[in-house]
Amino acid sequence: MATWCRLETKTGPSYGQVREDQVEVVEGSPFGEWRMNGSRVPLSQAKLLVPVIPPVFYAIGSNYKNHVLKMAEAAGRKPVFYDRPRVGYRANSALIANGEDIVKPSDSSEEFQYEAELVAVIGRKVRKVNKDEAISSIFGWTIGNDISERVWQVTDQTNIRAKNCDTFKPMGPWIVQDPDFSAMRTCVRLNGEVVHDFPTGDMLFDAADVIVEIARYNTLNPGDVVWLGTDEKPRNVKPGDDIAIDITGIGTLKNKVVAE
Repeated sequence: MATWCRLETKTGPSYGQVREDQVEVVEGSPFGEWRMNGSRVPLSQAKLLVPVIPPVFYAIGSNYKNHVLKMAEAAGRKPVFYDRPRVGYRANSALIANGEDIVKPSDSSEEFQYEAELVAVIGRKVRKVNKDEAISSIFGWTIGNDISERVWQVTDQTNIRAKNCDTFKPMGPWIVQDPDFSAMRTCVRLNGEVVHDFPTGDMLFDAADVIVEIARYNTLNPGDVVWLGTDEKPRNVKPGDDIAIDITGIGTLKNKVVAE
């Protein structure tokens, strides 16, 4: 099982493999040709970047039962369960790395929330695939935090502000290949307190379902990412709050909220 990261080097951003407390820098890309270049950086000193800049950034909503129920209850409406994955897009300009700050816009409301998500990273070109082919197309897995401004989301049909502002999409810290899904749990810690802990795989539509749906109409390419939704009802966060998302077998994505 390999763990891939992107890091800043003297010659610019490079990919690397995380080996215990070291990063072995590579030339090339894990999505194409690559080789070790002999350079090593202590993990504690490495400046990790977003683990991949995706050609296309896909995301699915309403993908956990409890999340659908609790969000509907909070809004005073009946829950809606979809009969197929509800896939949309996110903006690459919103991506930030592990450890970078989430900036809360000055005109945003108190309903400013995180969403802890498993992210599938595509490893090969796919179009019109079955579920087995969809799973085999996945290069690896990382963690996403789908920051959302709920008041804006009500009237913002394209989510241009509600979900795509600069810094609204932390992703990382790296990409892990072949984790143990049977043991995988997602844990959210807010200022050190565990506020959510749920089985990561308890989705209405799993990764293969979502990839099959996308690939029915759109070609997925190496490096594309598919964010797979969150469970439960997220809490509001404010400047000064620290958010840590743990997913078993992958690691921890940590970011702090700051004021604009």
